[in-house]
Amino acid sequence: MAEVKKYKTKPLECWQKAKEIRIQHYKDVWSAKENGKILLTGGEYSFLPLPAGLGGFEFLGGEPYGATIGTDPILSVECAEATETRNFARDMCSYMRLYWGSMFLDKSPWGKFIKPDLCLTWHLCESHGKWYQRVSEHFGIPTFAIEIPLRPDEGRRESHVKYLVAQLEESIEWMKKQTGRDYDDEKLIEAVTNEINATALWAKCCEFNKAIPAPLDLKSMFSLYIVNSLIRYKKEAVDFYRMLLDEVQDRVNNQIAALATERCRLYHDAEPIWHFLQLFRYAEKYGAVCVASFYVFIVGTAFEADASGAWVPAKSMDERGLKLKTRADALQVLAESYIDRPGLQGWQITRKVADSVRIAQDWRCDGALLHFNRGCEGLSAGLSEVRLAMKKAGIPTMSYESNMVDPREFSASQIIDALEAFLESMNLTKLEG
Repeated sequence: MAEVKKYKTKPLECWQKAKEIRIQHYKDVWSAKENGKILLTGGEYSFLPLPAGLGGFEFLGGEPYGATIGTDPILSVECAEATETRNFARDMCSYMRLYWGSMFLDKSPWGKFIKPDLCLTWHLCESHGKWYQRVSEHFGIPTFAIEIPLRPDEGRRESHVKYLVAQLEESIEWMKKQTGRDYDDEKLIEAVTNEINATALWAKCCEFNKAIPAPLDLKSMFSLYIVNSLIRYKKEAVDFYRMLLDEVQDRVNNQIAALATERCRLYHDAEPIWHFLQLFRYAEKYGAVCVASFYVFIVGTAFEADASGAWVPAKSMDERGLKLKTRADALQVLAESYIDRPGLQGWQITRKVADSVRIAQDWRCDGALLHFNRGCEGLSAGLSEVRLAMKKAGIPTMSYESNMVDPREFSASQIIDALEAFLESMNLTKLEG
């Protein structure tokens, strides 16, 4: 066997910090009421800076919570079946089904489920608004959904930003009315500034994965993006991603690899199987490392498309040379940030196909793994077209079917066999040791 080149490698120094932030967040959420804070729930992209103006609050994001339950195969089945016994279809969003099941059972990974004060959610895919309508009905609490408009063409950008800003304004007045609290625009401005900076920093970390060898592997990135999913409106998130960016840049400068034996780079879409992340470790046995993901690049991050269509990190507030002074300033910047993210337009199939191929090419991927995820129809839509486009671009693909959080629709042996056959078809052999 020919000698395999080995790069330097070492564990991420900030790994433990990311873990601590995640654990502390859920402790804060579960103790919010006893600490006199408002507790909100909604989709993870639910404009988290908005409640900051009310004062102390915590936010339970539905998708990260569903993924957390999904890491426990026993609890996830219990929650899924609790939802299904109430006549909800099995092909609905799996995150939603596990969240609802946890709510119905009054059972969470940390004891009883918690009763939120308000539901404040975004609405992009077909489930978001209805998800929290059911939560609202179950607990008898108010709910408010903010629609993310899709951009069928560039000519309607300004009208879409205006539409979104109007909803953000309305949600603030709604929260004031529901809570009886005054609203502090300075706290809103600080939270928006933090979100813009934190999401831009994480995008820069992802961009560094274009380097060979890649400084980060996808399995690790699934644990790193979560900080922004949970607390991107806090300075703590900005500080974490600045620390991570410095470390990632150092790894690139010194060719410190996520995988010492990197010899094949892979693209992945959509969500992973949360209780089977070791899938990516099987690929590494062949020297294959996942370096890019449509899903990771849209969750907790802020990319923009340049004139050529390439994804580039959005600018931080300092890079924009912009200082927010009023509520109107803050809401305008926040709305533009969401409207300009190409990944949030991925529900438009033709755009997703083009973006997927472009990402795989720009991150210098040799192949692609496509998860036909029965638990998320939104991100699975268009994957057949993506596969054909990848083939046309000369990028070999492997597709597999499963469910991101429902182990009843999962076969480890089937997926591993398909992965090994795919890697061997690319003339890769399992490495010794």
